[in-house]
Amino acid sequence: MKNLFRIITLLLSTFVFSQEKEVAPPYNIKTVSFSQNVNNTIPFFRLGENFDLQFDDLYGNEADYYYTIEQYNYDWTPSQLLKNEYLNGLDNQRIQNYQNSLNCLQIYSHYTLSFPNKFNQITKSGNYIVKIFDDEQEIVFSKKFILYEDNTSVGITIRRSRDMETLYQKQNIEFFIDYKDKPLQNPKENIKVSIYQNGKFSNAIHNIKPQYTIGTQMIYRYNKETQFWAGNEFLNFENKNIRGTTNSVFKVTTGDIYNSYLYTNEARKNKIYTYFPDINGNFFVNNLNSTQNTIEADYSWVYFSLLSDVNPLEKSVYVTGMFNNYQISDEFKMEYNQETKLFEKPILLKQGFTNYQYTLVDKNGKIDEQNAIDGNFYQTENEYIVLVYYKGGAERYDRIIGIGRANSTEIKN
Repeated sequence: MKNLFRIITLLLSTFVFSQEKEVAPPYNIKTVSFSQNVNNTIPFFRLGENFDLQFDDLYGNEADYYYTIEQYNYDWTPSQLLKNEYLNGLDNQRIQNYQNSLNCLQIYSHYTLSFPNKFNQITKSGNYIVKIFDDEQEIVFSKKFILYEDNTSVGITIRRSRDMETLYQKQNIEFFIDYKDKPLQNPKENIKVSIYQNGKFSNAIHNIKPQYTIGTQMIYRYNKETQFWAGNEFLNFENKNIRGTTNSVFKVTTGDIYNSYLYTNEARKNKIYTYFPDINGNFFVNNLNSTQNTIEADYSWVYFSLLSDVNPLEKSVYVTGMFNNYQISDEFKMEYNQETKLFEKPILLKQGFTNYQYTLVDKNGKIDEQNAIDGNFYQTENEYIVLVYYKGGAERYDRIIGIGRANSTEIKN
């Protein structure tokens, strides 16, 4: 009985203090994104700024959805703060701003949740998750977002790897934090950092300690510890004129809804690097013939195909991007066609301009960036963000007191 009690206690403690993960939306929920001034964006916002969470429900039946806001620590374990300590007002409110699609073959209801709103306002910086529930209080999906204060200076330099094995494949992030005259307690221990590549949570780097300090500056000049696989420029397609072909869409057919067939992509791993402007995985909803894209842009089955030497028995290929939150699930897993010798997948997407990439996953479900289908090239244009967390001895949550941004177009040797 004592051993059983210990096991139960261990399981409960593991559950309580486990890192919170996002809940992926079901099939009928599409085009989930955070936005500012209409444009989709990485969900890092200055505390007090206005931003929106938007999504479509393909059932189009004006269903009732509710939301809650929860704060988390640096490591995405639950914060110790009570809700009224970080939220001015009440959550668990119904999303009241929604509209039905107009002049579209695919019906849907479009929902917009604005922050702050008349019911509540977030008062503290930190890690957050917004959870969306249906009218039976069953969770539908959840999304992470981050609110920061701008109280410290962060300087970033992007360099090539110093390791000869990855000299042409990785990008290294060097940076410093200058807290100047801010009264921080034991900053070397109480400050933590997170480094993001193109805003992705899946490959972010955490728990890096400063190598040394100079006055009020904390210096981070690691090599391997702060390296990212550089990847390649994102692929893209445009179907803002959903009935027409483009340099990426070679055929369009119409049934119950539109079908857009993309030109076949070839793996770029063994090709030379070619610069091609992208939007670092983002997407823009756009209907060329509409005035209100959120409800007048239609959906289309987009047919992806890939020519690659990947062994489908050993590894899997997924189509990912901000359009699906880089989600690894069966909905976005490509199937290998023995007749055409291609990886193929149709995905239902809202029309506009969309960045995407092919993500390689091994048998254990781990993303294989090292052997990426499109290769890794140090010249690749990536955006890097460094977030600075601080938790003083008397504080009960991790504030975010600074942010730094840099682009690898200015990479140094």
